[in-house]
Amino acid sequence: MISTAGSALGTRAAHRLAQTGFWPIEPGLTDAEFARIEHKYGFEFSDDHRAFLAAGLPTGSPPPEPGVFQSETPWSDWRNGDPVELRERLNWPVDGVLFDVGHGYWHDTWGERPNDQAEAISAARLKLSEVPRMVPIFSHRYLPAGRGTYGHPVLSMHQTDIIYYGPDLFDYIQQEFGGASLDIAPNWTPPAAVPFWRDFL
Repeated sequence: MISTAGSALGTRAAHRLAQTGFWPIEPGLTDAEFARIEHKYGFEFSDDHRAFLAAGLPTGSPPPEPGVFQSETPWSDWRNGDPVELRERLNWPVDGVLFDVGHGYWHDTWGERPNDQAEAISAARLKLSEVPRMVPIFSHRYLPAGRGTYGHPVLSMHQTDIIYYGPDLFDYIQQEFGGASLDIAPNWTPPAAVPFWRDFL
């Protein structure tokens, strides 16, 4: 069952994105498409993320930068996208942590780090198989998976360099595309924060 508050939050975010006029927006994903995607990739969208994609599926590529080759859209094409690329995007947060493990990083809850680098990466991979799944919104901005959840801050994720990029999905869209400045009070505590990944914030 999708929460009313989560649905309202995602729908507001979708409408705000549409108002910017920056991106083509296709018809939203249907219940059948959500079921296929979630079964195929092994996760469930959060309520706000699901409502956002049900209201409209953003598409398109950013304006080209001079001298820079760009071949992909920053939006995940859950309807017609390449399954290999979608899996790479879903694996990006974990793969980024594993990259840093290969360069000396070790989470303090994982116990003693093996001396052998390959063993350390293998042990970290096992630990990371138990952490909440992160789902891409736009480029390397992510929300946690989880039916019945909503209101998590949007995280910008690049290896273990992880920061807040919006207190929730609507504010993230406003921040990324609406020209608003991200003004978070120093004592702000997110209303929801996903285990493990919040340790990097």
